[in-house]
Amino acid sequence: MKLTFGTDGWRGVIADEFTVQNTRRVAQAHAQALRDVGGTAAAVAHDTRFLGDRFARAAAETLRDAGLDVTLLSGPTPTPALSFAVKDAGLAGGVMITASHNPPIYQGYKLKGPYGGSATPDLVTEVERRIDAPTTTADAGTLTEASVQDAYLKAVGEHIDLQAIDRAGVPLYHDAMHGAASGWMETFAARSLKVPFHGIRNTPSPLFGGVNPEPIESNLAATMDAMRGVGGPAFAVVTDGDADRVGAVLAGGRVFNSHQIFAVLLHHLAKQGKRGRVIRTVSTSGIIQRLADHHGLEVVQTPVGFKYITEAVLEGDANPEKAVLIGGEESGGIGIQGWLPERDGIFNGLLLLETVAVSGKGLDEQFAEIEALTGMQHHYDRVDLHLSGQLDRDGLKQATMDTRTLLRHPVTEVVTLDGVKLVFDGGFGMVRASGTEPVVRLYVEAPSHSEVQAILRQLEELARRFVR
Repeated sequence: MKLTFGTDGWRGVIADEFTVQNTRRVAQAHAQALRDVGGTAAAVAHDTRFLGDRFARAAAETLRDAGLDVTLLSGPTPTPALSFAVKDAGLAGGVMITASHNPPIYQGYKLKGPYGGSATPDLVTEVERRIDAPTTTADAGTLTEASVQDAYLKAVGEHIDLQAIDRAGVPLYHDAMHGAASGWMETFAARSLKVPFHGIRNTPSPLFGGVNPEPIESNLAATMDAMRGVGGPAFAVVTDGDADRVGAVLAGGRVFNSHQIFAVLLHHLAKQGKRGRVIRTVSTSGIIQRLADHHGLEVVQTPVGFKYITEAVLEGDANPEKAVLIGGEESGGIGIQGWLPERDGIFNGLLLLETVAVSGKGLDEQFAEIEALTGMQHHYDRVDLHLSGQLDRDGLKQATMDTRTLLRHPVTEVVTLDGVKLVFDGGFGMVRASGTEPVVRLYVEAPSHSEVQAILRQLEELARRFVR
């Protein structure tokens, strides 16, 4: 069976493509790629998905037998905690057994680099190329089991203003979505904070409570219900299945989306006097550009995928003039200067709480100030069109590029970094066809909710014209 890799590793349906045997095939190729560049040690972890511990052990044993010294992290572990363990111990790489935010039937083998972040595309391609290829023999390495929770949570606390949070007294609500962060935020609060903690879906489950563990509104009914009776500036931090993405639900039960989170964190860091480039994937809000302009910060727009943000961070590590202050994507993955070159839902959730504590204002109040500063009203939605026929991708791309108006708004710029993004004053519409699935993703930002929905309908009608 040929295994097809995606952005940062391999994913498949459990017991179909994703089996112990195939996990060992990938791990053998991974071990050879690491050894060929002088790597001697790696770490392996898993989240709460079905058979995660079994797949993780299979990967760890294969890496060990191929000559690496391996640390197998015990219990469900957040992806950023694995990345921290790799960087902290100076290892050659890491393996995270997770399918992140995907449905429970999926599992995955994510590759992590020695810097504590997503593997470079070159490494991913190299591992895929080496599957079932001849390998060189080596003496077996060692396999040690350990926990990274204490070290990771201690390091997180050293980068958050805990005293400000305690002074403000705002409770910490956390929805783990039954994923890898279950119990981790609670442990952090018990050890490092004096504010009350309230857990939501805070127990591990491979079924994730019957929803996909992605922190978007359609999966957050339980969180919204839990927050409806809450008042003040409190909000719930939401982490996805492997805890690298962050979401938020405000007191009263309203979702605070990923673009708003990105903007609030950017504004908070800039007000502290921190500097650096702002890296934004092409599907993020135009308010990020305006806010960065307000603070005099350079913005770099990239295709969709956190690997591009990681590459920019590594470029900045090598050249201080290109240092990155913050990088973010539409799906809730955000990387922060001074922490890991990695998405981290736990760290970013606590940093959001810090913004409330320091400013004395709720997330919605902070974002209203940003809208006033930038002169832009933000409303956003996304639709994933699941198509039943054959899509004429080239025809759809050209027709989208030829579109001159979105509703009443003249298109002022066409961006083709990833799909086609039509920019207008105060928003954008974007059409992006999946390369692996019969899905077309539509993204819209506009000055009002009604305009967002109308433009989504316009783009959907356009897309359906190219389905045969």
